[in-house]
Amino acid sequence: MTNSALKLKQLQQAFAANPAARLHIMLPDRSFVPSHFHVTEVGLVRKDFIDCGGTVRSSAACVIQVWVADDTNHRLDTSKLSRIFELAAPVLGTDDLPVEIEYEQGFVSQFPLTAIELTPAGILLELGSKHTACLAPELCGPVDSRSCCGDSNCG
Repeated sequence: MTNSALKLKQLQQAFAANPAARLHIMLPDRSFVPSHFHVTEVGLVRKDFIDCGGTVRSSAACVIQVWVADDTNHRLDTSKLSRIFELAAPVLGTDDLPVEIEYEQGFVSQFPLTAIELTPAGILLELGSKHTACLAPELCGPVDSRSCCGDSNCG
């Protein structure tokens, strides 16, 4: 389960309204990805799965992978990232995808983009957290918020 992620079209609209603005990424703990980050991938990530209640499900997202190298003079702005989105458009297929940022800080994580804010320093991308959850509580009857099936035989 994900905090409600903003769509790619919302991100593109913010970039178009603020060409050449600097980008800042705030993690859920309110710390920041170093400002000299690189975007190493923009891709469509699709997940097809079956939940614990036996329902087949699908999800898809635009995942933007960011990476931090030693070149501290590197800076990415909205115009450069917009050009990367243009190159990725044939792969993505639509701009109606939720956006997630993939970042490694001890381990690789994907964070939903939950807010875009114009600040005096540029565009701030605020990231939320992803969580696991039972997707079939009506069938499984979770004992608590951390247990999917308890003692029942779901799936």
